[in-house]
Amino acid sequence: MKLVSKNVDKGGQGTVVLIPEESEDMWHAYNLISEGDSVRSTTIRKVQNETATGSSTSSRVRTTLTISVETIDFDTQACVLRLKGRNIEENQYVKMGAYHTLDLELNRKFELRKPEWDSIALERIEMACDPTQSADVAAVVMQEGLAHVCLITPSMTLVRSKIEVSIPRKRKGYIQQHEKGLAKFYESVMQGILRHVNFEVVKCILLASPGFVRDQFMEYMFQQAVKLDIKVLLDNKSKFMLVHSSSGFKHSLREVLQEPAVMSKISDTKAAGEVKALEQFYTMLQCEPAKAFYGKKHVMAAAEAMAVETLLISDNLFRCQDVSQRKEYVHLVENIRDAGGDVKIFSSMHISGEQLSQLTGIAAILRFPMPELEEDSENEDNANNSDSD
Repeated sequence: MKLVSKNVDKGGQGTVVLIPEESEDMWHAYNLISEGDSVRSTTIRKVQNETATGSSTSSRVRTTLTISVETIDFDTQACVLRLKGRNIEENQYVKMGAYHTLDLELNRKFELRKPEWDSIALERIEMACDPTQSADVAAVVMQEGLAHVCLITPSMTLVRSKIEVSIPRKRKGYIQQHEKGLAKFYESVMQGILRHVNFEVVKCILLASPGFVRDQFMEYMFQQAVKLDIKVLLDNKSKFMLVHSSSGFKHSLREVLQEPAVMSKISDTKAAGEVKALEQFYTMLQCEPAKAFYGKKHVMAAAEAMAVETLLISDNLFRCQDVSQRKEYVHLVENIRDAGGDVKIFSSMHISGEQLSQLTGIAAILRFPMPELEEDSENEDNANNSDSD
């Protein structure tokens, strides 16, 4: 997604102009636009003209309309977003208040105005417009003296750093200089990884090279990590994957990404964090039910007690028509983050999101047990049963 302009004041009112550049951006737009927002974009309208003799002719004209959104329809197959609503700005072809359907398509600019931009909507724009936010795979292609640190998004590869270090050749009596040059090169690559790879977002880091360069570098990097206590590397050791490439140039990435082992690893990365969190929740529900709850009432009560360690919430809940309900969920997310909790927003288009939707779309793993919530739900069940009797 390309952000053309953003004009949001402190009160949260304002407009944002965006251009969707890939199919995934349509999904972001669908999550951004709510009923009651106004959207301005170009469209084609059929216009009827009456001649002096009384006969009428119809023609199709391209015009720019601003509508107040009433219904939103997202076609997942064609990746088209249809917005239906009334025209709210004067136009020579369309009367004020007349209904029109705007089709938002790829590479077509649109302006979105909201009465209030909340933190979830602004976060969605940041995620859609910043490729590094969606780049959940990183790769380092290297050979002796040359390395490229790359980030791989679902649609493009970004070279974040090119590292070139001249290493003296291995000659009799000059082995020490060769090893010094190699250590300097490995140090530069390690710093490049630390600087450009966001370990919170990236789920897999590929180290690719011909020969044993990748193995030697991996050994060097983790020796340094232990020696200098670089926690971010030590905690994410399992994310590194060693693969063969023909050279240290960027074009070698293509052969690396085509390897079956790499492809299966990459296909899992997109929602691996969410899947893991959901698994954790189910395990907790079986082993320690007093530390796992789902449903709005129980999660809200746990959040008030600052007991939520991980919140699992479906993006479906932010698309609800009731504005006050959306605000409730936004405040819940903000409060949990402020209290140091982790928030996982699940995509309802993914299998893990569908599973969460079956659990009311909201669940939480707690820091400490809250058996009183369990008792509440049991009392409610008993009350319901007695009512039905």
